Amino acid sequence: MEHSDEEKLLRMKDRYHNIPVPDAARVSLAAGIERAKKEKRRIQMMKMTKRTGITAAAAMAAIVIMANASPVTANAMEEIPVLGAIAKVVTFRTFEDANNNYEAKIDIPKVSINEKDNVKVNRSIEEYANQLIAEYEKQVAGDQAGDGHYSVTSSYDVVTDNDKYLSLRINTTVVMASGAESVKIFTIDKETGNVVSLKDLMKDKADYITAISDNIKKQMEEQMAADDSKMYFYNTGEDSVDEFKQITGDESFYFNANGEIVIAFDEYEVAPGYMGAVEFTIPKDVTGF
Repeated sequence: MEHSDEEKLLRMKDRYHNIPVPDAARVSLAAGIERAKKEKRRIQMMKMTKRTGITAAAAMAAIVIMANASPVTANAMEEIPVLGAIAKVVTFRTFEDANNNYEAKIDIPKVSINEKDNVKVNRSIEEYANQLIAEYEKQVAGDQAGDGHYSVTSSYDVVTDNDKYLSLRINTTVVMASGAESVKIFTIDKETGNVVSLKDLMKDKADYITAISDNIKKQMEEQMAADDSKMYFYNTGEDSVDEFKQITGDESFYFNANGEIVIAFDEYEVAPGYMGAVEFTIPKDVTGF
């Protein structure tokens, strides 16, 4: 009985496998099989990509950990070229004093490029700050203010930070009866690490002093014509030694967001004190930059 049932099942299985499959069904089945194969390959590829991404992320994490943990590795990584040097400016120290009628607060910044302190520039910045401090201490020692008040405030801000240049602006205000604002800008070539003067920048431009000076005079005239409250030491009708004649090439400058050179003058340098420290943006067709 059991043997007969088993033979019957085998015959049924044979008949099932011998059933003719219609052509349309065969094509549809083949297409389904091909889709299944493609889907399987796609899933495998996604898994592979995911594993690769995880491996890359792990490798990057390992590099970061090694750089933070090992000075040797960090130093080696500093030699890897980057697109545009990374500059950082922090407060190195602050000179503060309050003595009767005298007070001072002078922030002294420090510049680093690609995590390396710029020793040459920082020395120049500190020398400039020390001059401010020495003048303040001279005033205190001689009690120059008498019954009045004398104060010095000096702060800084970054006015340019592009791929090529970093410009650090130091603003200093001295108050003694009235105030006087001075500006010192250190424009640094990120590639060389050197402070660049206007003379250095324009050394290949013939007669740049005349071209820039004439443009500044034109701006002065236009501003005074448009606004009666503005006044510059130019075409005043007075024969004065303060009359603006031309730049020297040693003026403080920086680049604005449009890549134009901006020249800064101290208070009283080219205009009356009420005008404060003034700036002039020089068009590119004048500078050639």
